[in-house]
Amino acid sequence: MIPRWPYRHLRRYRQVVLVLARHGFGALVDQLGLSYLAPFHWLQPTRVRATQPEHLRMALEELGTTFIKLGQILSTRPDLLPADYVAELAKLRETVPPVPVEAIRSVVEAELGKPLAALFRRFDPVPIASASIGQVHGAVLPTGEAVVVKVQKPGVEEQVATDLEILADLATLAARRTALGELYNLPALAEEFAWTLRNELDYAREGRNADVFRRNFRGDPNLYVPDVFWDATTRRVIVLERIAGIKLDQVAALEAAGFDRHTIARRSARIILKEVFEHGFFHADPHPGNFSVLPSGAIGAMDFGMVGRLEEDIRDNLLLLMTAIVRQDASRAVDALEELGIAGRRVQRAALRRNLAHLLDRYYGLTFREINAAMVIGDLFALIRRHRLVLPPELSLLLKTITMNEGIGRQLDPSFNMVEEAAPYVRKATLQRYSPWFWGERLGRTALDISYLPTDLPIRLHRLLRTVERGQLLVSTHHDEWEHELREINRMVNRLSLSLLAASVIISLALLLQLSPPAGLGAVGNWLLGLGLLLIALMGLYLLLATWRAGRR
Repeated sequence: MIPRWPYRHLRRYRQVVLVLARHGFGALVDQLGLSYLAPFHWLQPTRVRATQPEHLRMALEELGTTFIKLGQILSTRPDLLPADYVAELAKLRETVPPVPVEAIRSVVEAELGKPLAALFRRFDPVPIASASIGQVHGAVLPTGEAVVVKVQKPGVEEQVATDLEILADLATLAARRTALGELYNLPALAEEFAWTLRNELDYAREGRNADVFRRNFRGDPNLYVPDVFWDATTRRVIVLERIAGIKLDQVAALEAAGFDRHTIARRSARIILKEVFEHGFFHADPHPGNFSVLPSGAIGAMDFGMVGRLEEDIRDNLLLLMTAIVRQDASRAVDALEELGIAGRRVQRAALRRNLAHLLDRYYGLTFREINAAMVIGDLFALIRRHRLVLPPELSLLLKTITMNEGIGRQLDPSFNMVEEAAPYVRKATLQRYSPWFWGERLGRTALDISYLPTDLPIRLHRLLRTVERGQLLVSTHHDEWEHELREINRMVNRLSLSLLAASVIISLALLLQLSPPAGLGAVGNWLLGLGLLLIALMGLYLLLATWRAGRR
């Protein structure tokens, strides 16, 4: 829990609290116990007429970089938020007024250790794009190559560090005081978001991601990844080869240039599917602005700050889930959800299996062409939210990526079907899992693990037996679901104790008045009577406030 008076980031804490309260989230501020940071905040409501999801989007935009990024991440989490909030947060864009080129110049020269004129033959003062974290300028290297220079804005990293600390504190408070915190591990989600955002601040990491994509697609004519100029790339500056093409969503321009929209849609989908099923490393921000169709027909990719990784065990369990869905086997589908970490120990398995069976019945007998991937994913998210399940971040990014890619495909070609395109990749990946080479490699890794047993097992057994003989073996259990009930019981007992104390004071005063009438009381008696009445009034007021707050929760 944050300290009662957060001296370190007091101004920013107050700004966050005021913005939230002004946009109609004062009840949340009260519930988190932060009202003292902005007293009388209800006197300054916003005059903008909007829905609550719109107010949330506006509040995040007003709070800046970190909170805009948070909203963008939440827009990919239909398992956590209702559909209207997800749709509104998806409107968050990072286009912001650019900072002066002099500020960008100072960052570049400080990072690369040379004057701008020595680094580039030409550096365009007007930016190509400006976002909350960075700014992109066109330039030409001394050797003549056209490049784009992406530069982190001054002060961004420090502001993000402060905001991430505040978000971690707020997540801890919400976990203890709100109903949402009892359902989801909010501190873990905040930590995952912090890790993602810190990685996005590291442009050198983005360059390494680009190199990985280039290696994975070496020899593949469908995708072109620009080169990274590592001599001019650091944590806050990245220089990339400049590629010229037509954005994927510029349908009229593509037709005018003679490109077949159906071919482009399929090529875009196959790139994503190959990344997912073959590499386990995919571009997790596939909006049209990050992809261009080059004159050769290849698709050029940009912005590699947000990527997703699927470990081998996740891909295996995803294939098991897909196989169970195709076979209409709800029980095995629930098993796969548990293996993927989606269905935890709190889930009501029978109810989940029943609802999943109803969902599968809806698509029974349909061909791949008749199934809409976005609709299936939407139904799956509705099921996940109904049962209070939580997707691991990698799977959330994956589903968002597939949904966005299908949307791009249908914009290019209304007859495009993502499920139909994915079917060959699913079959190929399934067959590979049954191939002798796959199992030979897996058995080889298992044999390596088994080889340690003859030496490790006796030592471990000896340590265990020695601990048992000494009586030092401890068995502990932890029940997360009891914590809320125990806190409520503790509050009830405290209020009951206070009520009994108040009643005893009232009875004592009544007896005192009966034994010594008011006219006969001396100065001491009058003081005792006055203090007793004041104590009763304070206790009664406290009990009323506690009851009111409990009712609001």
